[in-house]
Amino acid sequence: MPFRSKETLERWVDEFHAARKAGDLIKVVVQDGSDGGDTGLVVVPLADNTVSVFMEPLEVGDAHWRITIEPQPETTILSSHQLQAMAHELAVAAELCAYLEARSVGHEESTD
Repeated sequence: MPFRSKETLERWVDEFHAARKAGDLIKVVVQDGSDGGDTGLVVVPLADNTVSVFMEPLEVGDAHWRITIEPQPETTILSSHQLQAMAHELAVAAELCAYLEARSVGHEESTD
């Protein structure tokens, strides 16, 4: 079954970072797929904030991705500058998600 391996996702994130010159904190972590495949999970930690964002395909083989913002146990209080920085980081995450979707279209990578 086609999927995107951690290695493939790392390469795509590196290419995005090189082209966009943003997202240097973004990383790909191990995520086992339903069939035991190394599918990877893209994590976008936000600088100077406890909020983390992660993205993954809707399902194995799907070109569409979803972004999850982890719930926080406490209220986040920011200055205008901190909020502006967070908005910029979220915009980079949205661009990365669109990039990953574009790269996923027609991508075939088997678990063999």
